[in-house]
Amino acid sequence: MRTMILVYEYMPCGTLADNLYKLSRKGKDIVPLSWEQRLKICIGAARGLEYLHSGTEYGVIHRDVKDSNILLDENFVAKISDFGLSKLEKVTQSKSYISTKVKGTVGYLDPDYIMTDRLTRKSDIYAFGVVLLVVLSGRPVVDTRTPEELQSLLSCFRECVSEGDINRIIDASLQGKLSSIVYENL
Repeated sequence: MRTMILVYEYMPCGTLADNLYKLSRKGKDIVPLSWEQRLKICIGAARGLEYLHSGTEYGVIHRDVKDSNILLDENFVAKISDFGLSKLEKVTQSKSYISTKVKGTVGYLDPDYIMTDRLTRKSDIYAFGVVLLVVLSGRPVVDTRTPEELQSLLSCFRECVSEGDINRIIDASLQGKLSSIVYENL
């Protein structure tokens, strides 16, 4: 009998989520990621996502892009993982989407995908935008340990933007360390 196995490269720095909200890993304290590290991780993940979408004959739509599915090697190089929900993008010129039952993680799901059951690359891009916000804030997208009005990161972000108080959403370890370009593009 033949058994097929899947072998992954060992990623000693865990997930992006581990490094953003956990205080220790295997008994060792975790130092908050610097802005430069976060930027490098985001650029690496974006390149991986771009490869999935455009780097092969048929694109791959991941369907579950989130901080806990971005693994980090010893140099904090990002690798996208967990392709259990992914779909091959075999779309035609007459149809630019895949009709499918909505699957993924609450908080990262593209609202258009939720409303129409139409999966596109844009669904992954929306989820990646949420990951960028998580990276900037250092908070999980949903945090049931906080007061109800603070549980949804997206709601908090919208409120901060509407009130013109964007600093309130930025991770305390990054305060004063971001360039003006970051603020101008929020």
